[in-house]
Amino acid sequence: MADTTRTTTDTVISVVPANEASWDDLRVVFGTRGDASRCQCQYFKTRGSQWRSVPVEERAHRLREQTDCGNSEAGTTSGLVAYLDGEPVGWCAVEPRTAYERLLRTRVPWTGRDEDKTDEGVWAVTCFVTRVGFRHRGVSRALARAAVDFARARGARAVEGYPMITEPGQEMAWGELYVGSRSIFAAAGFAEVNRPTLRRVVMRIDF
Repeated sequence: MADTTRTTTDTVISVVPANEASWDDLRVVFGTRGDASRCQCQYFKTRGSQWRSVPVEERAHRLREQTDCGNSEAGTTSGLVAYLDGEPVGWCAVEPRTAYERLLRTRVPWTGRDEDKTDEGVWAVTCFVTRVGFRHRGVSRALARAAVDFARARGARAVEGYPMITEPGQEMAWGELYVGSRSIFAAAGFAEVNRPTLRRVVMRIDF
């Protein structure tokens, strides 16, 4: 996928497939403290019964293998990396939905839906990370838009996400909002197709 660039009021955000970014850049985005650094975007890829037995170092190793950072010729990767004026600032996980083992076993996304979980043509956006110090600058919105282009270019029939409903001025911890907000997905062209709980929605684009 070609470099996707978005211009905000005073900054330029570019987004590239993770395999075209360096592993050092991705490590900068995840940082060394907080939920993102501990999770290493492995939550939806690991069965609940196994989660606590997988150390952070192993989670990071798995992320590096999944992204194939630094290998621009790789045929697959597990997400996108955002740069703001050349500085690595964000991450978005986007893959075929079948890549997320825990997602397929979690009740919430499927409540009230008659959906074939094994449909490899449906992709999912499951996680956003914005580097500390660069939040509220449009990074997640740029990543969500780029995820749509990325999934379509890789042959997806549809792409969906599972964001939280937020209220204006409401502060939420990353542990809740890592899936993104409804407004971020709506701005990228996603439409609500299901509301399994009072605070969680399923947003989707069918190509």
